[in-house]
Amino acid sequence: MPFVDVINTQSDPTIPLVVPEYQQWGNPANRAEYAYMKSYSPYDNIAATDYPHMLVTAGLNDPRVAYWEPAKWVARLRASKTDQNLLLLRTNMSTGHFGASGRYDELKEVAQEYAFLIDVLARPSHD
Repeated sequence: MPFVDVINTQSDPTIPLVVPEYQQWGNPANRAEYAYMKSYSPYDNIAATDYPHMLVTAGLNDPRVAYWEPAKWVARLRASKTDQNLLLLRTNMSTGHFGASGRYDELKEVAQEYAFLIDVLARPSHD
């Protein structure tokens, strides 16, 4: 699951794992760390440019990366991107951070990822 809204998430110390992960991601209350976080945070670095085909995934029950992070990232990308490439958001309503559990549910997710890749590779290139 993509951790794409780093500053907003790390700004809420009530979210589990935020404070223990200040060392890894940064503490936005610290001015220097905030500036560094802003330099790499995907949500804060969306530009009006071409992006590759993307399949973005989320899990409704993810305690680490809330489902709305990839949802709002995708919405912002759709409003900003200048290409016609696929940008799909798939939110699994019954999974957590590591995707589906159970052999068959996991295989269904892998099959969907392969289907996306096959579809993208079958498209004519415009380069």
